[in-house]
Amino acid sequence: MVEWEPVHGIIPPLNEQQWEEEFAKYQETPEFKIVNKSMTLTGYKEIFFLEYIHRLLARFAGLVVVIPLFYFIYKGIIPWRKSAVYLAIGILFALQGVMGWYMVSSGLVDVPSVSPYRLTIHLLLALSLLAMTLWMALNHRYGFPQRVEGATGSSPYIVSVLVIAVLILQISYGGLVAGMKAGHVSNTWPLMFGRLIPKGLLTQLEPWWHNLLTAPMTVHFIHRWLAFGVLLAAFFLYWVTKKRQYSSSVHKATLWLMGLTTAQIALGVSVVWFGVPIILALAHQALALFLFVTSIFLNYRLVHEPIPYPGRLEPQLELTAV
Repeated sequence: MVEWEPVHGIIPPLNEQQWEEEFAKYQETPEFKIVNKSMTLTGYKEIFFLEYIHRLLARFAGLVVVIPLFYFIYKGIIPWRKSAVYLAIGILFALQGVMGWYMVSSGLVDVPSVSPYRLTIHLLLALSLLAMTLWMALNHRYGFPQRVEGATGSSPYIVSVLVIAVLILQISYGGLVAGMKAGHVSNTWPLMFGRLIPKGLLTQLEPWWHNLLTAPMTVHFIHRWLAFGVLLAAFFLYWVTKKRQYSSSVHKATLWLMGLTTAQIALGVSVVWFGVPIILALAHQALALFLFVTSIFLNYRLVHEPIPYPGRLEPQLELTAV
């Protein structure tokens, strides 16, 4: 799909003439001229519907948010003075759509692929949207509890923020890997080109720091080993919380975090070994979302639970919905 029509674009081509017109537009793009010169109309329909379904789901999700939001505000179910975060979620949906088109348009001019940087920003907007909606869902689930005084200064909370930060950085590098198709750079693990640390990581481009974001080999290398930074942060959070008498949901979540991170590393290695098959790559991306959700849940619980001291026996406290 080479055009963005938020309203009219809901309707796909309905007859052969309309399909021919859409295909003719695609034939003017770098992707067709450089990559898919032999593609037929039948092949174009297949890739068209992949993008069409993605856009249709995005529009549907936006309507599911916007229509009830305005109804609840109009009826006073959501007081106007408390509507800011809900409106922010709605605005984020709109921005996500705009960013999606901005991303797609980068592949319609000179190069046959979208900008990996726009792709990564699109991904980060999606994570922001997920985090905000999950946080509000948890607020509703637990009855909008007050933040515990001093919780944001406690070591478990600080480590949970560290986990989220490292995880977001890792997911961002995953977006760059996908956008640059850097997963195909090497199909061996743990070695790359026969070495644990391949030559030229920081010397392919000048200045050296450009390699960190621009050189596919360097981006791939950072992404594969930063995963262990996430794992170390997850183990550290488990160790910090285990010494304290938090609720069972916190301790279970830390175990889930470690388990999911370990599974994610194993899945990532398999993606490399098997040459980036689409099924494994999609599973790798989906598991990253589960990891992110778990980290946000942990952060939420830690900021809303009493702060037990190490070794101090206290009753297990659970937040309950009102």
